[in-house]
Amino acid sequence: MAGRGYFLAFAVLYRHFGDVDLLISWTKPSRRHFPEIPKMSSTAQVSLQVQHVPNSPESSYRSDVPRTPPQKLKELAEKHSNIYIVVLDVVNQESIQKCVEEVHELVQEEGLNCLINNAAINLVADFHTVTAEKMIENFRTNAVAPLMITKAFLPLLKQAASRGACGAESMGIQRAAVINMSSLVGSVQLTWGERAHYFKWYPHRASKSALNMVSRCMAVDLESDGILCMAIHPGWVRTDMGGPQAPLSPEESISSLLSVIGGLSEKDHGSFQNYKGETLPW
Repeated sequence: MAGRGYFLAFAVLYRHFGDVDLLISWTKPSRRHFPEIPKMSSTAQVSLQVQHVPNSPESSYRSDVPRTPPQKLKELAEKHSNIYIVVLDVVNQESIQKCVEEVHELVQEEGLNCLINNAAINLVADFHTVTAEKMIENFRTNAVAPLMITKAFLPLLKQAASRGACGAESMGIQRAAVINMSSLVGSVQLTWGERAHYFKWYPHRASKSALNMVSRCMAVDLESDGILCMAIHPGWVRTDMGGPQAPLSPEESISSLLSVIGGLSEKDHGSFQNYKGETLPW
């Protein structure tokens, strides 16, 4: 099926990137999950649409998350035949493996062209309130889970990379890519001076720094297979997590993010960028 590719996004709702089928993995959070990518309002850019599913479990503060996909998400999948919903608990290895099997049934020999690791949590704690348990839980979801998920999906990513979707030979989502949704607060260099006094979230900051290192290490190991890997910061966005004072609207962040992801090449392999495509300090 020439010119076709598959994108898998965790807790992210994308639809139709050129001639692309989207596989939505709806994450079952074990506790309070906050997506790093902003909540999505309806917007369109060229042949790409991003759809907002309001009041989804990933954007709420509830811990009693239902075990089935929200109604709005199911309605979206019913409306668009190239959207598939796959349930995943990112911190459960058995669930990850089951997800891989389901995705394999869908993509078959085409493989997986783009894996976006986006599900994350933020257990807010400063120096006085942080505990070992909060640190470990944040690390498990934000840094360990993306690594384990990428490892599990590697055969499908390699399959797509070897085929060179759309005849692509260089690195990029046209072949295979792993995009880890990171955060500016994970920058060690920027956590100093005046900036250091904002967002004193020990678990979240440390876990995002760890994710950056995981992304860099994976980039080294995936390069020989032609699989691009990088980390990206979506910006400070007006969402439940970002708050009303954030400078970016969801539409602005999303359109910029997808533009950057769509233009990635080997020069961006192993990088840490923001939603504008600007390089960020580690």
